[in-house]
Amino acid sequence: MVGYTLVHEAPGVDDYMRLRAVSGLSPKTREGAAAGLPNTWHGVHFLFEGRPVAMGRIIGDGGTAFQIVDMAVEPEHQGKGLGKAIMTALVEELQSRAPSGAYVSLVADGEARHLYAKYGFEPVMPRSIGMAIVIRR
Repeated sequence: MVGYTLVHEAPGVDDYMRLRAVSGLSPKTREGAAAGLPNTWHGVHFLFEGRPVAMGRIIGDGGTAFQIVDMAVEPEHQGKGLGKAIMTALVEELQSRAPSGAYVSLVADGEARHLYAKYGFEPVMPRSIGMAIVIRR
């Protein structure tokens, strides 16, 4: 991937919020992003011409439960292997640092499930069902 640099840390708050918005993910507040990003277990982002254009993070308790979140690639940089490279970096980090038996989950939106399946992720239905709530103030 000529011209791209992989950085092993989450992007800053402004870039995080921008990448979520332009890639179609739900928006997050500045307050939420500023509080959450420092709690990233492992994050990566790609720079193109010095600017973050893609990201992914792992959150969790560091021992028993982890979740891959915030997989986002700017539309003009999609289809260039960035999402696959991000997943590879995140899964390699989990394989090297997470304890044996750790449970790793993610929410697959749309066709992204095909990418995640390449890394061993499987649907949990019917034995489990994902559930969520969004806090609104």
